Amino acid sequence: MKVLVINAGSSSCKYQLLEMDNESVLASGLAERIGQGMGCLTHKIAPDTDKAEKIVKEAAFPTHVEAMELVISLLTDPEKGVIKDKSEIFAIGHRVLHGGEDITRTVKVDDNVKKIIRDNFLLGPLHNPANLMGIEVAEKLFPGVPNVAVFDTEFGMGMPKEAYMYGLPYELYEELKIRRYGFHGTSHKYIAKKTAEYLGKPQSELRSITMHLGNGSSMSCVKNGVCFDTSMGLTPLEGLIMGTRCGSIDPAIVPFVMEKKGLTPAEADTLMNKKSGLLGLCGFTDMRDVHAEVEKGNERAVLALKMLVRSIKKTLGAYYFLLDGQVDAMVFTAGIGENDDIVREQVCAGLEHLGIFIDKEENSTRKPGARTISTPDSKVKVLIIPTNEELQIAQATLEVLGK
Repeated sequence: MKVLVINAGSSSCKYQLLEMDNESVLASGLAERIGQGMGCLTHKIAPDTDKAEKIVKEAAFPTHVEAMELVISLLTDPEKGVIKDKSEIFAIGHRVLHGGEDITRTVKVDDNVKKIIRDNFLLGPLHNPANLMGIEVAEKLFPGVPNVAVFDTEFGMGMPKEAYMYGLPYELYEELKIRRYGFHGTSHKYIAKKTAEYLGKPQSELRSITMHLGNGSSMSCVKNGVCFDTSMGLTPLEGLIMGTRCGSIDPAIVPFVMEKKGLTPAEADTLMNKKSGLLGLCGFTDMRDVHAEVEKGNERAVLALKMLVRSIKKTLGAYYFLLDGQVDAMVFTAGIGENDDIVREQVCAGLEHLGIFIDKEENSTRKPGARTISTPDSKVKVLIIPTNEELQIAQATLEVLGK
């Protein structure tokens, strides 16, 4: 049974075709520069196997329709295709950023769901319009195939009210729905499920802390298998220091900088989201570059690394106490979490008094799959579990459709 997963952006479209009988990836790819003259499609066949092959096509994509038509052509190509006809695709799962408070779970798309996605353009102005466009393109090109929306905010909707409310006038929540939603929800939900499986316990009993660390980073506190707290807020800006995002700052900084620098609200938003974080501190966003600069003695790179680790540890401490110190596992995932042994070691340094110990040799070794990097006597297991958001979307899609 084949599921096509689509993540549509304003000028791009990521996709993955999965064979769910064995959960293998048949093909994946990325269409870029849609609506911007000459576009580019990078298509990968059997990307996770020894027979992986990459095809790059340049073509004009006036809209997402033309980009997806080329995707279909490559998927069904007589020589290089992985399916004979697009009718082999059973369902399409879409990553959608924001369902607000109206949608708190994965749903099959209908007119009402599309209306809710549209109604939440205000909360997801960059993503929701593109996500809705992806759904409408799929409906046009795959008539009769069910579409399912998987929301990035879904996992965070499990938080108690005292976790998601802000200390602002209550009327702002009632009128504008200003609250903490949390993002990277698909990843956090997948990791919670995989952590419970790895530990061999029911997810309903899981108490864990997930660190999704990448160019965009967030953490979640999991109690009884559901989200109890999360670091991102109304938008993905709140929380940890990230590649280009500042993370949590004194809110009074915003009007202060706007006044002193003569910035518009949009310019201030760009400053915090795209020019801050690691980039703003040291000029680099890739942790490999940051570490290389640290080795050279670049003081700003050293500062950026220390600030990143500190922001993770502060949140880790908060979640440890929210769980009353009863934590089954601390889990690293995503690009930095899965691959950066230096960040992992520094985050775990000094936790010995809590009975948390990591095996430095195991931590520094690259191995595929889920694994334990804590010592046998560690009170809390420290794990690396690779995330797989596309697989989670595909699984959720079939679950909603009763398959």
